[in-house]
Amino acid sequence: MTFPFQQSRRRLGFLIAATFVGLAAGSLPARAQSASDLAAAAAREGKLVIYGVTDNEQANHLIREFRVQYPAVQVEYSNMSTTELYNRFISESAAGSSADVTWSSAMDLQVKLVNDGYAQPHKSAETAKLPEWANWKNEAFGTTYEPIGIVYNKRLVPAADVPQSHADFIRLLTTQADKYKGKVTTYDPEKSGVGFMLVTQDKQVNGAGFADLLKAFGGVSVRVQGATGTMMERIASGENLIGYNLNTAYALTRAQKDPSIGIVLPKDYTLVLSRVMFIAKGARHPNAAKLWVDFVLSKKGQEIIASKADLYAIRPDVEGDTTASGLKKQLGDALRPVPIGTGLLTYLDQAKRLDFLKQWNAAVKAK
Repeated sequence: MTFPFQQSRRRLGFLIAATFVGLAAGSLPARAQSASDLAAAAAREGKLVIYGVTDNEQANHLIREFRVQYPAVQVEYSNMSTTELYNRFISESAAGSSADVTWSSAMDLQVKLVNDGYAQPHKSAETAKLPEWANWKNEAFGTTYEPIGIVYNKRLVPAADVPQSHADFIRLLTTQADKYKGKVTTYDPEKSGVGFMLVTQDKQVNGAGFADLLKAFGGVSVRVQGATGTMMERIASGENLIGYNLNTAYALTRAQKDPSIGIVLPKDYTLVLSRVMFIAKGARHPNAAKLWVDFVLSKKGQEIIASKADLYAIRPDVEGDTTASGLKKQLGDALRPVPIGTGLLTYLDQAKRLDFLKQWNAAVKAK
């Protein structure tokens, strides 16, 4: 005869045994994936699809070295504009397929995609070397430290006219409007995702001075473009004399080949953008994607970014002129890196975006 208390003891023993069996079968938290395990899993996948806005020539420096280290992983890289990347990724995700990784300088659009649930987390050991503002939820990672500045034609703009601050730039356009009319260029915020992000950041940092900037743009009939390459060509040719809010990483590459290109990093404040990378939630090759993120954020990947890709390394332990540490020695507290996070979503609100573009068009296109 079995008494109730004996039944209870047996039931308890069964539950304890079942619990240990379950834990042994894998109910325990999964251990962190080692680098060798990750590389092996990526090799089995055999492919990696990246959508980016970095020029092929610059991206290929990273891709080539990645393939040297991981030859079993084929890399398919597609270069496009920031707005095109955003729209294509959304449409393809809705259809059930997408790139494994997106990598874009339009920080706000990248954060929106992450915020809307399009990314998967990856706890990379390399993020310990990133500034705190460059890692958002282990889903969005800053990979570069690119200063935004003023680019000008050294042959045609007198040294006395070269602005050293935003106030200098506004003063130049205001006092010499006739000379620079039709000769100033900047991004078109309606067509360029990164252009919209930069000019809205300007508004937040520059405060009351932003209205003066827009007025000055209107006074010289500023020419707007959707791509950096177009602006660089027109500055080099003399069709335009000064470019505002240009990514000086691209200007630096051009200046190495063209002595007519001059670059100014404003001494009052210099915005710094970081190309944001995330792994798609629906990635078909998630292990290869994680391996790529780790490589780009590694010291070796960052050294390639600084020494070959000319995109400025974000890791503080990488030295040289085209690095965060090099820029800090040059500009100190004038640097204003744009933090990755929900603050970037402010002007993506449809009402705020329309209000901003209305303000822009009223000032810039009024004349």
